Amino acid sequence: MIQFPIPLIGFSALSGTGKTTLLTQILPILKQHGLRIGAIKHAHHQFEIDHQKKDSYRLRKAGAEQMLVASRGRVALITELPEQQEEPTLEVLLKSLDPTCLDLVLVEGFKKERFPKIELHRPSLGKRLLYPDDPDIIAIATDDHLSTRPCHIPVLNLNQPLAIADFLLDYCFHQERQPLSRLPLREQRQLQ
Repeated sequence: MIQFPIPLIGFSALSGTGKTTLLTQILPILKQHGLRIGAIKHAHHQFEIDHQKKDSYRLRKAGAEQMLVASRGRVALITELPEQQEEPTLEVLLKSLDPTCLDLVLVEGFKKERFPKIELHRPSLGKRLLYPDDPDIIAIATDDHLSTRPCHIPVLNLNQPLAIADFLLDYCFHQERQPLSRLPLREQRQLQ
């Protein structure tokens, strides 16, 4: 199981289930609770985050192995990896985040890694559930009835992002096993 100093929750599903859509709905809700959120997304292919007409793209293509672009409001680091290198693991990628500036990290993908995950499932797509083969799934968010209902994990409504956000808040910050110091700063003040 991956260890990280702040709560880490993944959203796992087979392709085309709506992970990014759900995360874009949940993030503003969590931000309203004062959370500082980090996000990591797995991509299955080569991708570009800068464009051909940008100086950062031109410098990277000219041979820069690391390209840092900075402005007053944003910093981006692009690191080129050798093609023969193994794909980085979630644990390696987490080292790039500064947990002192975050309350929670949400992860899209990395379904084979060992950390708590919510599975998204749409029975209409005809794809199999990842649960129960993945022991790290803590809940299933679905848009329809499941043919086999799990007996020991919650089933959430995929079309109710507010309820999913409430589940995340409860799971990450209100359980007895979480120390008060792990609550977001805004909620700590309200409890005192």
